[in-house]
Amino acid sequence: MEIIQINENTWRMEDGGVRFFLLAGEKKALLIDSGMQVHNAREIAESIVDLPVELLNTHADRDHVGSNDEFEFFYMNPAEASNYYNTNKMKGVFVPVEDGDVIDLGGRELEIITLAGHTPGSIAVLDKAGRVLISGDPIQDGDIFMFGVQREMHAYLKSLEKLDGYRSRFDLIYPSHGTFPVKPELIDALHAGAERILAGEVEGTDMEIFGTKIKKYDIGAAGFLCDC
Repeated sequence: MEIIQINENTWRMEDGGVRFFLLAGEKKALLIDSGMQVHNAREIAESIVDLPVELLNTHADRDHVGSNDEFEFFYMNPAEASNYYNTNKMKGVFVPVEDGDVIDLGGRELEIITLAGHTPGSIAVLDKAGRVLISGDPIQDGDIFMFGVQREMHAYLKSLEKLDGYRSRFDLIYPSHGTFPVKPELIDALHAGAERILAGEVEGTDMEIFGTKIKKYDIGAAGFLCDC
């Protein structure tokens, strides 16, 4: 795993194919997701900052919750509980965060934005003063998983449209996969591509992932892995 300092109070951890973040304020620090291959993300975070460290999960896919058992609790949107406890058979205590909630690290406020579609309870985190959106999986230029019963393209489109109301509040996006960072214009490209897929205007390529037959739709800006 590689630890890269972004600025004086923000770090990114490159953990194989996934990325997670550590944000520090004046009173505490927040780990946004807990890795995939590493299982000591809290220990790593506490070696970087001399502050209490809490955890928030952008969603509950297994590559984002690898160190959750290190924490007494973690923040998560309640709509993600089924994915966490049932689909992925994980354990632990979650503290609910809803759309518009703010986690104050002490001089650094983080606003929760729910972005259903990739998973029901996916969330992004707006670093208000830093003017950065930490997007989880929905906004990225890699391959976006959109197959399986918990993923839904129509809801995903609505979430992308919802971000229009926030566009004046961030300048960069920090995604969990793909290029780091990306620009807000990627949202428009993802929206246009998702609409074309639903309209049957993009030809898919047959693939198999985890024993599931799917199609990959390449829209240029990213790929969508779908069973739609």
